[in-house]
Amino acid sequence: MTGPAGLLNLGPLAQLRAGRLPERIVRLLAGLWVYGLAAALMIEGALGAAPWDVFHLGVAGRVPLSFGTVMVITSVAVLLAWLPLRQMPGLGTLANTLLLGPFADIHLAWLPTPDGLWPRTLFMLGGVVACAFATALYVGAQLGPGPRDGLMTGLTRRSGWPLRRVRTLIELGALAVGVLLGGTVGVGTVVFAFGVGPLTQWFLRWLVVRLGPQPSVDTGPGAAG
Repeated sequence: MTGPAGLLNLGPLAQLRAGRLPERIVRLLAGLWVYGLAAALMIEGALGAAPWDVFHLGVAGRVPLSFGTVMVITSVAVLLAWLPLRQMPGLGTLANTLLLGPFADIHLAWLPTPDGLWPRTLFMLGGVVACAFATALYVGAQLGPGPRDGLMTGLTRRSGWPLRRVRTLIELGALAVGVLLGGTVGVGTVVFAFGVGPLTQWFLRWLVVRLGPQPSVDTGPGAAG
């Protein structure tokens, strides 16, 4: 089954057998690394974090855990929402769940906090663009989306709505919960919530690895029926 922007709904084994595997693994890891940078840019810019990161920061402010550790725990919880969507996990799903949080913590440790409004604005805008690029890069590798992006593509496939609309609604929902938990919002949060969906969809046009129609799908656990 072909989803938005040429994404295929492949089972875990089919994802590995679909071809161009070394290139796709490199794209996956590069996308996760850039996504960690994007999160750190938004946080250090201090003009409002991304909606999901408002949630992560809100939780981190209430428990003795790092920002990245909260991301990992949240990823595991979001995976449970995949069950009714029949969204296919894969190597990329596992990598996102386990690596994205540590990558974000690494970038937060070395990235400086800018002084002045213009440098902070550049950090914020760079974070939004980097997040959209990174999302398209690792989702486009077709090794299984991350937990949050699997929720996005699964709802897009099920609802028939444009990816940008689904992404925006998910981001706004995460933002609302994050605010209730005490997360900090700002103009960067608004820019991210309404800008990352269209940007991700645009980048996907160029970054999806075209694998072509598949002769069969997995028949094992998690395969589409």
